[in-house]
Amino acid sequence: MQDLTTGSIPRHIVRLAIPMALGMLFQTLYVLVDLYFVAQLGDAAIAGVSAASNLQFVVMALTQVLGIGTMVLVSHAVGRKDAADGTLVFSQSVGLSILAGVLTLVAGAVAGPWYLRAIAADAPSIEAARQYLVWFLPALALQFALISMGAAMRGVGVTRPMMLIQMLSVGLNALLAPILISGWLTGRALGVAGAGLASTIAVAAAVAVTAWYFARHEVFVRFDSALVSPRRSVAARLLRIGVPAGGEYAILFLSMAIIYALIRDFGAAAQAGFGVGSRVMQSIFLPVMAVALAAAPVAGQNFAAGHPARAREAFWASLRIGSALMALATLFAHWRPELLVRPFSSDPVVLEVAVEFLRTISWNFVASGVVFTCSGMFQAMGNTIPSVLASAFRLTVFTLPALWISRLPGFQVHWIWRVSVVATTLHALVALALLRLEAQRRLVDGTRP
Repeated sequence: MQDLTTGSIPRHIVRLAIPMALGMLFQTLYVLVDLYFVAQLGDAAIAGVSAASNLQFVVMALTQVLGIGTMVLVSHAVGRKDAADGTLVFSQSVGLSILAGVLTLVAGAVAGPWYLRAIAADAPSIEAARQYLVWFLPALALQFALISMGAAMRGVGVTRPMMLIQMLSVGLNALLAPILISGWLTGRALGVAGAGLASTIAVAAAVAVTAWYFARHEVFVRFDSALVSPRRSVAARLLRIGVPAGGEYAILFLSMAIIYALIRDFGAAAQAGFGVGSRVMQSIFLPVMAVALAAAPVAGQNFAAGHPARAREAFWASLRIGSALMALATLFAHWRPELLVRPFSSDPVVLEVAVEFLRTISWNFVASGVVFTCSGMFQAMGNTIPSVLASAFRLTVFTLPALWISRLPGFQVHWIWRVSVVATTLHALVALALLRLEAQRRLVDGTRP
């Protein structure tokens, strides 16, 4: 356990953020590794895998219900020095993650094919997406247990073990993907199905190693099988914080799905270009997301311990660090975006769409960093509703203009990216305004969890 209520706030944030950023990078590499090797199979394969892997945002939304709720409640328990409550919360979270994983398998099998038919550009893309999803779905289901355990570690201020586990997991995925996709050594090429299977095996290994770590090491909270049976009071605490946080990822999924649908008529190459560009963008966001996620337990422990000044300092420190990182990313995306997307395709149409996407969307990188920082602070204070309201506002101001311009004569794909830049800028301003109101209510009057 790391006591974050004393010592340098910026140092705590950086110490936690570095391994988290590396861990998140390796987690994102699951999809990037798949895209890299699948790219050898053509545009339809890229478009199909991109469309199917977009379902990961749905699962991320659901895992964050448990993950954010667990992290916040565990960090508050650490701030209060209440190990019993932390263990209860963690055990309940693991139990719910098992149930959620089973439901994900069922829902994916039933609704997945319908979703793919709704957004994929053509029959070959749909078939590639279907094959990939069949074998990738177990990996999505296992994410619940992995996120639950990782969130508990983050709540107590421990992030390095998860980084190492994710590194090993992605290394395993990178090793298996080319073997299973192309049939190296095995003599049986599975194509896009091999990419999904490689990810599932890698995630399963990560879950097993993380469970072993909890069984062998004391991290303030522990898993107690006697506390797994659902308790309404604990579930209510988790859901009150987690549901709005998960709603943010659900809104992100809707935004992505809307874009895929709007550009469907431009063909598989355009969808593939957007898929590559959006995945690269997510990788670019990882450092600032790590900073925001690191600031959340720092601020959360101090908030629960009755140190509002240190909680506010966590916000300003993460905002400065995140904005600086995003400013550098913006410069690089304007300078040589082709370096970021060229490894994933040689198709000139795919590359053109991906490069134009990154060059345009980079104008809102700093604004996105502000949004992530605000989200982390809402989590720290145990009220994530304002954050999802701000995200819903962005979805509205993006979707309505995007639908309108898609019906105009001469509609071009890059028009969508420009609408997104404006919507994200407005999103950041609304998030800052709501955070100011929440901070005045929770930090000034001394309200504590």
